[in-house]
Amino acid sequence: MTAREPAEIAVVAVESGAKKATRSVPHVLVSAFLAGAYIAFGGLVAIAVSAGLDPKLWGTLPTLFTGSAFALGLVLVIIAGSDLATGNFMLVPISAMRRKISVGAVVKNLLLVLLGNLIGAAFVAYFLADQSAVIGHAGTAGTGGLMYERLASIAQGKVVHTPWQTFLRGVGCNWLVCLAVWMSLAARSVSGKILAIFFPIMAFVAMGFDHVVANMFFLPAAIWAGVPGVTWANTLENWLYAGLGNLVGAVLFVSAAYWYLFLRDDADSAVSSGQERAVAGTAESAERA
Repeated sequence: MTAREPAEIAVVAVESGAKKATRSVPHVLVSAFLAGAYIAFGGLVAIAVSAGLDPKLWGTLPTLFTGSAFALGLVLVIIAGSDLATGNFMLVPISAMRRKISVGAVVKNLLLVLLGNLIGAAFVAYFLADQSAVIGHAGTAGTGGLMYERLASIAQGKVVHTPWQTFLRGVGCNWLVCLAVWMSLAARSVSGKILAIFFPIMAFVAMGFDHVVANMFFLPAAIWAGVPGVTWANTLENWLYAGLGNLVGAVLFVSAAYWYLFLRDDADSAVSSGQERAVAGTAESAERA
């Protein structure tokens, strides 16, 4: 089967967002917990593959390795199926723009998903990164020590920016993340979805942008590992401004842009009402986004 055209992607995105916003609270929380854990797994493996690479020798290549490994997180979210706040920042609002759901339903869904993502990411950070000693502490020998140093480098780099800088890094991040989700809706095969996901995710990590759910893993893990300079105060500040940037990047540059191009006016839309019903009937796979 051929890939979906952009106008068809818009319809699938609307149907997916509507389904996500009408699930029960327990279903949303469990799904969001899984997504937070999956992103944390991506963060943990990203630390592992880039640990011990001295920037004086490797230059910026460690960020490329970090981004390539971190793409695992969104692959798990999309293919296994779960609710990630940064993806929902795009899918649920575009459904509201299409008048499938209310603004209240959007707000409720996004808050629940953020809560579930936080619990899932923190669970992996505390139990599977810190308590398991996969990430060591200052002075730890061997792999644990190398991973501690890499985590410290990542986490400390995220709390030194101004709120404006963090906000803009959040915008850039989720513009790319939502494009990864958007393009994955075009693919009808697992391999196609993975390919669509990989490059935007690798790019945003390599460029040093801020993903609020990833930071729900990196920053608490750094605090529990005793990384100096990373506190709950600057962690909460980072989450606030990165999250706002992620929301703007998703809603303004993906949801609103593609709603305007393909969904704003049925008469001008590339998808007729009949086509919309046909495409929506094949939208179940989009629920994984």
